Amino acid sequence: VKFRWIDRHTPFISFNDRANAESELLSLSSAQSPTTVLNLSGLWGGTRSPHNWVSRVAPSKDALRNKGNIHLIHGLDVSRAVLAVHADWAKAAGQRWILTDGRVYDWWDLASALGSRLSSSDPGADDKESADEERGQYARWVRELMQEENVRALPRDVECFKRALDSRDFWYIFGVSPIMARLN
Repeated sequence: VKFRWIDRHTPFISFNDRANAESELLSLSSAQSPTTVLNLSGLWGGTRSPHNWVSRVAPSKDALRNKGNIHLIHGLDVSRAVLAVHADWAKAAGQRWILTDGRVYDWWDLASALGSRLSSSDPGADDKESADEERGQYARWVRELMQEENVRALPRDVECFKRALDSRDFWYIFGVSPIMARLN
């Protein structure tokens, strides 16, 4: 499968219900009632943390093997984007935008670094040994996968994935930048 960048101008699959709803919404845009679409990549913030997703997304080494990349946007940056659109509807009206923090995250890199962190509401969340054990399993799987797939370093090169999202247009046109870029 050949790699490609996806941006706000990339044609989308017309039999997708969400894409059709977006097209319908954009077709209703007028000077009296402007519309716009903000396509959010992986929304995170508050209790929605990528630290908690690894075990659900990759419960096994084989599941992790098939994971490529993920794009994220923090809720605070979504709020800032909504305010930027509201402040300048002339730029936004009738347009579709992709919102990411401008980064392409590699699931192998995340799994290796984060493992399956226990949330603070879980019993034993402060048990460092238990948390290290979980991270160790994912780190071990990733090391094995890197050897099997001849991957020399993480994150993997973006072109080894099927696609990646390009959200530069939004941030450039509205003159703002994500402030919650990179996972903390």
